[in-house]
Amino acid sequence: MTASRPVVGVLALQGDVREHAAAMERAGTRVIPVRRPSELSEVDGLVLPGGESTTMSRLLVTFDLLQPLRERLAAGMPAYGSCAGMILLARQVLDGRPDQEQLGGLDVLVRRNAFGRQVDSFEADLDFAGAEGGPMHAVFIRAPWVEKAGEDVQVLAQVPDTPEAGGAAARIVAVRQGTVLATAFHPELTGDERVHRLFARVVREAA
Repeated sequence: MTASRPVVGVLALQGDVREHAAAMERAGTRVIPVRRPSELSEVDGLVLPGGESTTMSRLLVTFDLLQPLRERLAAGMPAYGSCAGMILLARQVLDGRPDQEQLGGLDVLVRRNAFGRQVDSFEADLDFAGAEGGPMHAVFIRAPWVEKAGEDVQVLAQVPDTPEAGGAAARIVAVRQGTVLATAFHPELTGDERVHRLFARVVREAA
């Protein structure tokens, strides 16, 4: 690792791994896939991609990554989770499976599949705190949202409170707590790399 080009892992158990890896490379980091504890120990930060959160939870256990990942997060490792990654990072989840494991990196209560059950796939232009260049176009695919955020959690984006948003109006869809970020949407699918550049900056500063 160098301060200018830190090593970022992408959890490569399931989900849209390649898209996140490509975005983080373009953001100036060196990227490695993470499937085992030895690889996790090499990274300065970790991306948890979208996918299916219950499947990813089971695979964390199968690949002996659950406890090492919890320990790295507790020790301050930067992490960014999109969609299913947000669910995994949350302290609590609504509508999850009883055996679903949580990493506890964010003091938030997340509702799983909130968009999938209420407004299906959804797109919106969001005001994202700290992101220059105007609104951020966000794509939500069977996405969660944050029902409740703790005192130390910064809300980065909410769905605009418009009639078109329906039940999603004003819902929290991006948060940050210290060096941990999460979005309910998929920036890796839109070509807007401001979230990935923000995370790269967080990793550099932490390193």
